[in-house]
Amino acid sequence: MAKGKKKLKIIPLGGLQEIGKNITVFEYGEDIVVVDCGLAFPEDEMLGIDMVIPDISYLTKNRDRVRGIILTHGHEDHIGALPYVLKEINVPVYGTKLTLGLLENKLEEHKMLSSCNLKVIEPRQTIELGDFKIEFIHSTHSIAGSVSLAIHTPVGVVVHTSDFKIDYTPIEGEPMDLARFAELGKKGVLLLMCDSTNVERPGYTMSERTVGETFEEIFMNSEGRILVATFASNVHRLQQIIDASVKFNRKVAICGRSMINVANVSMELGYLNIPEGVLIDVDHIDRYRPNEIVIITTGSQGEPMSALSRIAASDHRKVEIVEGDLVIISASPIPGNEKFVFRVINELFKKGADVIYESLADIHVSGHACQEELKLIHRLVSPQFFIPVHGEYRHLKQHANLARSLGMPDENIFIMENGNVLELTSNSAKITGNVTAGRVLVDGLGVGDVGNIVLRDRKHLSQDGLIVVVITTDKETGALIAGPDVISRGFVYVRESEDLIEDVREITKTALAKCEESKKNDWATKKSIIKDELRDYLYERTKRRPMILPIIMEI
Repeated sequence: MAKGKKKLKIIPLGGLQEIGKNITVFEYGEDIVVVDCGLAFPEDEMLGIDMVIPDISYLTKNRDRVRGIILTHGHEDHIGALPYVLKEINVPVYGTKLTLGLLENKLEEHKMLSSCNLKVIEPRQTIELGDFKIEFIHSTHSIAGSVSLAIHTPVGVVVHTSDFKIDYTPIEGEPMDLARFAELGKKGVLLLMCDSTNVERPGYTMSERTVGETFEEIFMNSEGRILVATFASNVHRLQQIIDASVKFNRKVAICGRSMINVANVSMELGYLNIPEGVLIDVDHIDRYRPNEIVIITTGSQGEPMSALSRIAASDHRKVEIVEGDLVIISASPIPGNEKFVFRVINELFKKGADVIYESLADIHVSGHACQEELKLIHRLVSPQFFIPVHGEYRHLKQHANLARSLGMPDENIFIMENGNVLELTSNSAKITGNVTAGRVLVDGLGVGDVGNIVLRDRKHLSQDGLIVVVITTDKETGALIAGPDVISRGFVYVRESEDLIEDVREITKTALAKCEESKKNDWATKKSIIKDELRDYLYERTKRRPMILPIIMEI
C-alpha cells in the first residue's frame, strides 16, 4: 500500500467507559506505539481478585510491530499493568524520571528490572518510533513528571492530554505548557483525545497550593500529634505536608510501604525536598512530644490492609491512636470506596482522635480538569476530530456534549468502546471494526486463570456456603460401606443443626438406593442424583442454595 493511502488506526484496549486500565494503541503501516499500560482495581463482585489488567492479545499477535510503550505519568491506572505486559512484549518504555523511577520499583518486585529497556525523556523532547514522532508536552496533574503527547503521524497530529489540570501555581516546576498546545492548534490538529474525569464539574479545579495554605492553618492550631493520610503517588501533597511540618517545627515519620517507596524515589530524583533532620523513623516517634510529630500514611481510601485502616483497628505494630490525635484524610473517596473511608473515620473518632476530611475543609484538590479548563484546551487545540477518554460512559457523553457546545459537529465526535478501531486519514475518521479487548483478572500469582465461572462459584459460596457429602461404596456392587459424612462450611453449623444434617444423610442413602434399583452405578450419575435430591430438600427447608459437593470413594 502506498504511503499516502495508509490510514492511522487508534485502538483503545482499556480506559474507555470505565475508570482505570488506561491503554491505547496507535498503528500506522507496520508500526505500533502503545500509550500507557494501567490497571484497574477490582469491583465488589470480583471476590478475591487483586487487580484487573487489560487484555493485550491484539498486541501479542502483533508483537513484532510494537516499537515502544509511552508513559504519560506514574499513577497505577497508567503504569500498573506493565510488569505483566512486559513479560509478553519486551519493548522500550519511555517516561519522565519520576514515572520510570516508580516503574523500576514495580519491576524490581517482579524481578524483571535487569531485562527491561527504560528510556528517560524530558518535556519538549521528540522521539521517533517508525513513522511516529512523539512529542512530550509538560503538563500539570496530581503527580510530578506528568506529560501530554503530540503524536505526529503522516496523516496529521494527534494531541493526547492524558490526565491533567491547568494549575497556574504548581508546587514544582513550570505551569502547563499551554503555549505549545496553542502552537499545535495553529498549525492544525487532526484529533484531540482529552481527559473526561471531571467533566461533570463546572468551573476550574483549585490549585494544589490552596491545600498547603489549609495545612498551615490546621498545623498552627493543633496541639497534639498529626497524622495525614493521602495518595502515596501525590508527591506535591507530600511536599506541602513536609513544608507545613518544617514551618511549625515538627518531625515527619512516613508509614506504609507504598508511601515509603514513593518518598525514597522522589527524594533520590529531586522531586521531594526534605531538610536534614526533619525525617525520622516511625520507630522513634515516642521520643518526641505529641506537638512535635507528623505521621504521613497510606490508607486515604480506607483500604482494609493499609496503614491507616490498621491504625484505626489498633492492629498496627508501631502506631496507636491516642486521645488528642488529629487525623487529616487528604483525599476524596474514589466512587465505591465511601463506606470503607467512613468506617475508618468512625473508628478513629471512637478512639478519641479528631478527624478532618474533605467535606470539612479544603484538604484535597483534584488532579483533573473541570469544564472551563477543558474548554480552554479544546479552543487552543481546535481539532478536526475528538475522542473523549478516561471515564465511564456518562463522563464521555458529557464531554462529547461539551465539545458540541463549542461548535464541533456531531459526526466528528467519537464516543468509543474498548476494542473499537478508529481509522483516520487527513480529512476523515470512521470506526471500522473491533479487536479483542477486555479484562484479565490477577489473583495472587495467577494471571487470567480466574474467569467468570470461578467468580460465579466464589459468589455462590459467599452467599450460601458449601455442603460436602462423603460416601464410601463397594466398587463391584455399589453398596454403601461408610458414610454419608456431612461437612458444612458457611451454610449451617453442624452441631446446632443435627436434625437437618441427619435428614441430609437419609436423603443421600435414599438417592443411592434409587441408583442401585435402576442399575445406575456409575459415579457421575450417582453424584447428579444426590445433588438434585439434596438441592430440592435444602431449598424447601432453608430457602438457601448452598453449593453441594458429593464425594464418592470406591473401594
